[in-house]
Amino acid sequence: MDDVRRERRETRDGNRTIITEGDRTIVRQGDRTIIRHSDDNRFAVGARDVRVDRRGNQTFTVVQRPNNITVINITDPDGRLIRRIRRDAQGRQVIIIDNSFAGPRRGGYFVDLPPPRIRIPRERYIVDAWDAPPDDIFGVFMAPPVERIERRYTLDEVRFSEPLRARMPRVDLDINFESGSWELTPEQIDKLGVIAEGLNRAISRNPREVFMIEGHTDATGNNEDNLSLSDRRAEAVAVALTEQFQVPAENLVTQGYGEQYLKDPTDGPSRVTRRVAIRRVTPLIDQQAGR
Repeated sequence: MDDVRRERRETRDGNRTIITEGDRTIVRQGDRTIIRHSDDNRFAVGARDVRVDRRGNQTFTVVQRPNNITVINITDPDGRLIRRIRRDAQGRQVIIIDNSFAGPRRGGYFVDLPPPRIRIPRERYIVDAWDAPPDDIFGVFMAPPVERIERRYTLDEVRFSEPLRARMPRVDLDINFESGSWELTPEQIDKLGVIAEGLNRAISRNPREVFMIEGHTDATGNNEDNLSLSDRRAEAVAVALTEQFQVPAENLVTQGYGEQYLKDPTDGPSRVTRRVAIRRVTPLIDQQAGR
């Protein structure tokens, strides 16, 4: 983290504090602090070619893979994803993520919802990956929302609204990162095989499935460090799933939450809290998927 801290630059934009560090931006406004990142490095893993084109006020990042699959990420001037498309060797397209229905927006991505009422057993709502059989993990990756989804949400609304995400069951990966680290050991990577199996099985059924990989830290350290660390942990898991187990990068999104959602509510070091969680978010961004 020392290198990350050294490259940080802090500026003010009205009532917002903006901290940049490489391909990540931390935004502090009022009592909320979030982190944003670019997916370019993750999508470059195993790519044959990556091309960036600017068309008007939109940026098209075109990733060509050795298997003749092309993935196109279209972003707005602020780097927010507008649309993600996969095109196969025959030119057939699948729109995986489409936020264009919301139109141009600035801010306002926090959705005010009450916590969901959980009517299913806890072991089906939160599955501990290392103790669960593969079918249970796959079951969570195909599970419907625990409550009715009233409308279609943007990916950013899902990223930054915990009560909305909580409407989907999750799988907890207690990877137990070393303090201050986002590096995965070979043993930890091997354990991801059962997760990759469930993800690939779900994606083979529906190529438009989207899964969010969430990174978490314990409460030691400052907020900015923890947000950056958790975001990198989520990305590290996503990269390993793609690089080692061929889970399509385009069906994954990553997000760090720092110390906001402690699994072990303590102010001190906690290995079980330095973790990653995965949940299906397709029904939140595509209402048809929840029916």
